[in-house]
Amino acid sequence: MKTKSFYAKSFALALFTFSNLFSRAEQADALPKARIDGSEPGWRELAEKDFANVNCKPGTFTWTNGLIHCTGQPIGVLRTQSAYTNFEMIAQWRHLQKGGNSGFYVWATPESIANLEKGINAPFPRGIEVQVLDHGYTEQYEKESKQKATWFTTNGDVFPVGGSKMKPFSPTSPDGSRSYPRKNLSKGFGEWNHYYVRCINGEVRLWVNGEEVSGGNHCQPASGYVCIESEGAPIDFKEIKIRELP
Repeated sequence: MKTKSFYAKSFALALFTFSNLFSRAEQADALPKARIDGSEPGWRELAEKDFANVNCKPGTFTWTNGLIHCTGQPIGVLRTQSAYTNFEMIAQWRHLQKGGNSGFYVWATPESIANLEKGINAPFPRGIEVQVLDHGYTEQYEKESKQKATWFTTNGDVFPVGGSKMKPFSPTSPDGSRSYPRKNLSKGFGEWNHYYVRCINGEVRLWVNGEEVSGGNHCQPASGYVCIESEGAPIDFKEIKIRELP
């Protein structure tokens, strides 16, 4: 026979389950639609005038009819003219060489940028990197190092650089420093990839080709420049857009 206690416990369990599901649904609804194109109010596309060279050559990055081409040489970064705290960004990119390497920096500190301009602590700033790495890099690394590529992935790692701090979302690299993507969604060299990055209140989240995959919170710093990285291989970018958030 089922007692009143049994029914009370069953009702409580059902209520808890429903509340938990509702909470998850609420959280899911709160997330932005993944394939954002920057057509909503507040978005602004960044042009050549919106960037400043930090430690690259004048011809490292060139703008032609909305296409941004990077030669990959020398290794270094461009930075935005403005610094940002809470914002979201979208960009499309394609590697032009197998095993190509690049990335975006968010919240790159003015102090580290100033040092790079003086040739100190080159070649990269202090901030959070959202990596842009071609799948061929794994094969290249393992062939040259004779070791398995266990400390990085080629599908959108997010990690702190130059003494910055971040608590990575799982799964993580073996040493716990990087947030590894939950799904492998990046396309190979020659194909366009779409990144959506949301940076707010010290938290970074990355969507690759329409799905959230990686990120972290408790970031320090949590304000600074956005940078585009030149790292040894040719790469194209387009439609880099940004929207500031409260």
